[in-house]
Amino acid sequence: MNSKVKQGVLRHAALLSAGLLVSIQPTTVLASVTLSTPGPNDNNTVTPIKHVIVVVGENRSFDHAFATYQPPAGQTVNNLLSEGIVNANGTPGLNFGLAAQNVPNPAVLSSTYLLGFTAVQKAAYTALPAPHAGGNKTATDTAGSPFATIAGIENYAVVGNDNTLPYVLPQDLNLLTTGATGLTSGNTDTRIINVNNLPSGPFQLTPGVPYDAYAASPVHRFYQMWQQLGCNTGNITSTNPTGCAHDLFAWVEQTVGAGSNGKAAPAGGYLGEGSTALGFYNVQNGDIPILTSLAKQYAIADNYHQPFMGGTGADSLMLGSGDPYWYSDGNGNATTPPANEIENPNPQYNTANYYTQDGYSGGTYSNCSDTTQPGVNPVTTYLTAIGVNPHCDPGHYYLLNNYDPGYYGDGSVDSPSNPKWGVSNSGFVIPPSSTPTIGEKLSANGISWAYYGEGWNAYKANPNSPYNVYCNICNPFLYSTAIMTNPSLRANLKDTSDLDNDLINGTLPAVSYVKPGGLLDGHPASSKFDLFEAFVKRLIQKVQSNPALWKSTAILITVDEGGGYYDSGYTQPLDFFGDGTRIPLIVVSPYSTANSTVPNSKAGRVVHTYYDHVSFIKFVEANWTPLNGQTLSSRSRDNYANPVQNGSNPYIPTNGPAIGNLMDMFQFPTQPQD
Repeated sequence: MNSKVKQGVLRHAALLSAGLLVSIQPTTVLASVTLSTPGPNDNNTVTPIKHVIVVVGENRSFDHAFATYQPPAGQTVNNLLSEGIVNANGTPGLNFGLAAQNVPNPAVLSSTYLLGFTAVQKAAYTALPAPHAGGNKTATDTAGSPFATIAGIENYAVVGNDNTLPYVLPQDLNLLTTGATGLTSGNTDTRIINVNNLPSGPFQLTPGVPYDAYAASPVHRFYQMWQQLGCNTGNITSTNPTGCAHDLFAWVEQTVGAGSNGKAAPAGGYLGEGSTALGFYNVQNGDIPILTSLAKQYAIADNYHQPFMGGTGADSLMLGSGDPYWYSDGNGNATTPPANEIENPNPQYNTANYYTQDGYSGGTYSNCSDTTQPGVNPVTTYLTAIGVNPHCDPGHYYLLNNYDPGYYGDGSVDSPSNPKWGVSNSGFVIPPSSTPTIGEKLSANGISWAYYGEGWNAYKANPNSPYNVYCNICNPFLYSTAIMTNPSLRANLKDTSDLDNDLINGTLPAVSYVKPGGLLDGHPASSKFDLFEAFVKRLIQKVQSNPALWKSTAILITVDEGGGYYDSGYTQPLDFFGDGTRIPLIVVSPYSTANSTVPNSKAGRVVHTYYDHVSFIKFVEANWTPLNGQTLSSRSRDNYANPVQNGSNPYIPTNGPAIGNLMDMFQFPTQPQD
């Protein structure tokens, strides 16, 4: 362990021992600020919650983060430890075979895209392919991460980020100077203990890869995730009604990885990731200390899912729209995208599974209403067999992965014909979208809202700056014609510096989205999860510094998607697009912890209700009275019923497809029905 990594770990330990990470209370409390009501219906709510904030990190599955989490007495959790897949010390448990990763027999492979395989069609790895390293080899004093010095961070703030330091407390800035890997990305991660002889299942990252160190990012794309989950009707049992075995994570990483972009398969096959997806942290050893402390004080969900197979773009859009976006002529009419932008996951000739056209600068649309389209038939055939409607409108090519939004921050159209500041646009941009979002619905009903994205001001000034940390593909409203062509609605897109001002001035809107920039979002390889924790800590302290605000606020802490990491939890197919793996959700609020006004209320509750990102939209619609009974459209997922889940298996809705509205995460004096 190098000295900078060690300093970061020791500082976390010191904070924990001092109690600062247990309740995350502010060290100083500001005088109470009178709260304004920017929207006439902001206070017209069913519950005491007048402000809800969703904070979205990056790319961590539930088991990757909370594999060994043990809740307070009286609570149960579903994770690798409770299932006996691993022991508390991270070693393989008695039921390790439940998470075995498999390789299909060569005889069953095909020239067309395949989903899962039955038991007789596959066999477990003798040893996992060696996982690879990711992230910076050494500290560099640049706009990338990690920085070499605090002075380098300050210089970046002046030059590249509108004179704004990263959104963490001053004492946590040093986390941006620690964690360099010492290894070349793409080579075997020799920090991992027993890296060349890992048994066929999940493995612990720490202490070999310190929690405060950068690590590799697994593949997290649409057709890859469908394939990794290994869904096959031949695997259906009474305890696994969807037949998804979750057993092809390593094989998909090895055979196709992050996609071809239409290029030929590399010589010798794809070897860019190894079994990165099987790594997990161990909270028993002090990993993820801040979120673990919050989970034990407030409420955590162990059945919350990314809503879309694949990665950041499509999953982030669902958080704002509850419905996938699709290729259009820019005026709301469905049309066919260029041929090189259409997904084709059929394997290239003479490869086991290397897709023909798949990539961020290649195929990312599918017309899932047409079963002759590549990749569509295996998915829709499986869904039909288990009684799920693919929910694909005729002639619509849906965005499945990451393309840039149709607008720049100033409301001008982003397209190859409109490059900004002389920088040529690659052309991989989804046209302006007519899909309804919760933003215009809130404004139309007199309820205030904002999307606070770190780095927004600098991005809006120059979207092509090499210093940008703003995540444009994470903002569902930046794609929307209704919002981006209306200056009053566009004004709801703000920076985290505006968030601080609103918190201080008592002008926080009713509904807030908060997104860290690329340095702090916790994305593997380009960030660290302790940086996301530091971001969360600062936000919570800011909210709690105003008692009047805190007493009516709920802060939801989650991530955009699982990042391609393995997860053992049940996955409910809702339609062609998802759901995907479980991801963390922690709700921090006076109403999500022990409450003296609620009989038998408890801190550290683990909620098993089935949720995904659209549950946030359902909560907003259920909590604010003017929205009661409304949905975003006739086809958006907020139309799905709340789940009915029985005691024999509290994780599987008996009335699926169904997703909850998050009311079960709270303990109100009078509990609304979920």
